[in-house]
Parts: sequence; structure tokens; C-alpha cells
Amino acid sequence: MKVTRIFDLLYKYKTEFAWKKDVFVAKENGEWKNYSAKDYLNYSNWFSYGLLKYGFKKGDKIATVSNNRPEWNFVDMGMSQIGVIHVPIYPTISKKEYLHILNHSEVKIIIVSNKELFDKINPLVEQIDTLKDIYTFDEIKDAKNWSEIIETGKEVENYKFRGTVKNISDSIKPEDLATIIYTSGTTGLPKGVMLSHNNFIYQVHYIKLHVPLSIKHRSISFLPLCHVLERIGGYTFQFLGLSIWYAEDIKKIAENIKEVKPHIFVTVPRLLERVYDKIIEKGNDLEGTKKKLFFNAVELGLKYEIKGKSLLDTTKLAFYNALIFSKWRAALGGNINMIICGGAALQTRLAKVFMAAKIPVYEGYGLTETAPVITVNVPKDIKFGTVGPLLGKEQEVKIADDGEILFKGQNLMLGYFKDKEKTKQAIDKDGWFHTGDIGEFIDNKYLKITDRKKEIFKLSTGKYVAPQVIENIMKESLFINQIMVVGENEKYTAAIVSPNFEFLHDWSHRKNIHYREHKELVENNKVVEKYQKEINYYNEKLGRTEKIKKFEIVPDEWTTETGELSAKLSLKRRVIKNKYKNKLDLLYRK
Repeated sequence: MKVTRIFDLLYKYKTEFAWKKDVFVAKENGEWKNYSAKDYLNYSNWFSYGLLKYGFKKGDKIATVSNNRPEWNFVDMGMSQIGVIHVPIYPTISKKEYLHILNHSEVKIIIVSNKELFDKINPLVEQIDTLKDIYTFDEIKDAKNWSEIIETGKEVENYKFRGTVKNISDSIKPEDLATIIYTSGTTGLPKGVMLSHNNFIYQVHYIKLHVPLSIKHRSISFLPLCHVLERIGGYTFQFLGLSIWYAEDIKKIAENIKEVKPHIFVTVPRLLERVYDKIIEKGNDLEGTKKKLFFNAVELGLKYEIKGKSLLDTTKLAFYNALIFSKWRAALGGNINMIICGGAALQTRLAKVFMAAKIPVYEGYGLTETAPVITVNVPKDIKFGTVGPLLGKEQEVKIADDGEILFKGQNLMLGYFKDKEKTKQAIDKDGWFHTGDIGEFIDNKYLKITDRKKEIFKLSTGKYVAPQVIENIMKESLFINQIMVVGENEKYTAAIVSPNFEFLHDWSHRKNIHYREHKELVENNKVVEKYQKEINYYNEKLGRTEKIKKFEIVPDEWTTETGELSAKLSLKRRVIKNKYKNKLDLLYRK
């Protein structure tokens, strides 16, 4: 049977992978628990039967707000095979965004993972017109549990219900709507991106060609499953039969990776940046010959090229791989075959140094609207500094006169839910999707992203500045966690800096800088001088109009919870500008 719809993946677990004991693995009460192929099939089917008994019909919608866990897949497949539309929502958004999404999507029930989310969302229930119930994955007092739907499914399981599921699934076409994913957005309310079964499965058939792994290998999942990149990764791993282990939470990723020893995982650049920063911190703690060897290895890694290496560099690299980089690999479990990275720009230096350390990172590009993969560097076709060639033969990309990347392909969304006007704005009359990103082709093959179209600004001198390019370079500094470049209609480029407080604390301790709170720390003259030196150093990599002339350090870490970052970890520039208006005024002495 050819896989053309999401739920067709279940057929592989019924036939090819029927004996598999560890399809999904997650920690429960401190112990790793396996879910087998039989469990996957049973829970998915029971969920379908239960929903049918409760009166759900093809086209109805259910929202999930959950951490990553096996149950997410059971309800995803249970919905999918009876045509119920899955609306997965980020756990970290605001109440205003929850209300908008839940009302706009017309969901009938919500399933949340834990008490914290239940307490956050339950008070909103009366304000959602179409909502009938809220369920939980965890056992929570006075809350309905998803197991009630499962138990109902078990009770009614018979020839009639099995036949109904088959009839509905047979009627579902690859082009039919499977899910609505609301883009987190950096301005305004989220838009509902409608994605079909084919939008995902089309890519799975191409991605699997570049993933040299099989049923004996393991992946670890920690990006939110509502993130389209993690979702396509999950479907691909299921197609190949990999075991998917779920990290406990963001704070335990490093610990869980050492336990799981994965062969592959999907990530965003920020995690790799933090891994690298931690490694460099440990290197700084070394002394004498060990420290010299460590940083010689790093220096060679940062210059790594796949082709054209001299015999001397090849010999040196082999030496450092045995002595230094082997410890890097051990920190990631020792089995990594590949890391798939997307969601934001990956610093070229990180791609090079990890590749040199035999930790291959393959960067790709796409959007929620393209489900998501447009281009990707693959094992046999990598170009550092780019996001690779097109994934599929049927895909098309062209660069508009203003530099914007335009796309056509089978993984392009059906449109924005209940918003024909915004759909028309995004997809022109000739069928080209306007990505909003600026880019160019290198060697007529490899796509390079240079900035977001809406974020490029003009100085009062008439010169254009692409802030993301500058921000990505500045974030190479271990002292900078986040930075927002500004200067629209001003005479020079400036920036607001959110420090890497963990690294700054260690540095301040070594320099005997005493402080009681972050505000006092970032205003310390020695700290300001250090940041000036860092910015001066990275300014050398920039053109004259791009150089940061002034900056202000803020005493805050920017997060999704505090509102400065979107769920995809993009800067919410309007929010940051409003929050730090006084700082911005100081930059230009207004």
C-alpha cells in the first residue's frame, strides 16, 4: 500500500513494523515506558471509535495543547483517519491568542497535557462558542481525561465501527484538509494555515531518501509537536520505522540525549548555539596544553570545508577528532548520524565546526505555509552558508525583482482558514506563494536567505539595512543571547542587546564584579566596556552602514513567556520596541 495520507502510516505498523516494541518511548513516573506498534494501532483506533460514538463527523475540529508525548500521536492518527481536523497549539502563547485560535478554528473539544495548561485554559472555556469539553492527558482532579474517549472506543469497538472508520478513511483524498496550524507571527493575531495530507506526505517521500536510518535507530523529540518542522520529522521517522523517544522537558534535553543516545533529531539553531556555548565555556576552564589543543581544534573546525582540504588539515582533523571532538559527540550520546535544523538562520561557523566534529547538521528552509520544507542541505549535496537545493523535483522557486523568494509546489498550503483576502495576498494570481523572505541562488542551485522583506529598513542616509544578517553575526558572541538591530529613518544603525546571562555571570565572577540584580550588572562600566569590545570585534565583519554605532543592554532575558519571542523564537520587534522605548530614545537622544 502506498502512503499518500497521514493515517496510511498506520498500515506500515500493521504490516512492516508489527513486531516493533518501542515505536514511542517516554518517561512516566521517572521510568522510560515503551509503546509498541500494537499499542499505536489500538489507541489510534480506539480514539477514532470514541469520537464517532460522541458524534464527531468528518470536518469537525479538535485542538491539542500539549508537551511532546506518545498520546499526541494517538489522537493525531485517531482524528486523521476519520477526517477530524487537528488544530495543534503552542503551549506558550498568551490568553488572547488562545481565545482567538480556539474561537476562530471552531474546535469542539480541547485536549491539554497537564494541570498547568488546564488551569490556564479552563477559565477561557465559556468564551469559546463551539467548545463542548476540555480533556487532559495527565490525571487531574475534577477534569475529564482523554482515557474516557479511549474507554468509550473500547466499549463500542465492533464490526460496525471498524467498517465506519474504513468507509470514512477510504473517502479521504490526499488533497483533503488534515490540520490547521496557526502561525505564531511576530505581529498581529495568528493566521490558520490549512495543510492537506499530501502537503506532508509529498515531502516524506523525498526526505526519507536522504535519511540513512531504519527500524533499528532512535530519534529524540523535543521541539514542540505543534511546530511543523518537528511534525514532518515525526512522520518521516515513522515512515522509516525509527523509535521516537520524547524528552521530558526543555531543561532536561541534555540529560535525556545522553540517556537515549539518539541517531537523529530535529532542532532549531538556538539549541545548537547553546550546545556550542556550553562546550566553549568548558574549553575556557581548561589550562595549559589542554586548553591550547582544545581551541586549536575549534579554530580548525570553524574553517572546515567539505572539499579541497589539504593533507595537513585532514591529518590534523583526524587527530582532533580522536582527542577533542570525540567528547563533543559523547555529550550528544555518541550515535548522532544527522541533525536536521530549521526555523531560523544557522550560523555558518556552527554548521562547519559541527560537521568537522562528525556531528552532521543539515540546514533547511521553509515556512508553516509550505509544511515546511522548500530547500535543504542533504548528505551528498551541502553548501555552507546556504539552505541547500530544492527538496523535490516538482518544486519551483524564483526570485522576484525585489529579491523576495517565491514558491510553487505540492507542499504549498490550501490557504488561510476563513481568510480568502490574506490567502490572495500570500498566493498571487499565477500561483506563486510570496514567502516574505529575501534571498538569492548561489551557483544557480543553492538558496541563500538574506533577510525578511518586511524587516529591511532604510536609514535617513538612504542606505538599506538587513537586520537579521547583522543580528546573526552579533550572536556569534558568547556574551549575546539575543539582539535587535534598529535604525529605520535614523542616521545610523544601533541595537538593543539581551545578554547571555549565564555566560555573563561566570565572566563577572572571574572579574570580581559584584552586583545584586541584573539591572546593576548591565550598567556596570566594566560590563558595558566588554560589550563594546565584542560589538567592535563583530562590526569588522560588516559594511560601513551595517556597523552598530550605539547599543543599549537590557537586564532581561527574552523568551516566549515574557513575550519578546514568538513561539518559533523569532523576535517580536514591535513588542520589543514598545517595551524598550526609553532605551531606543537614548540610542538616538530623542
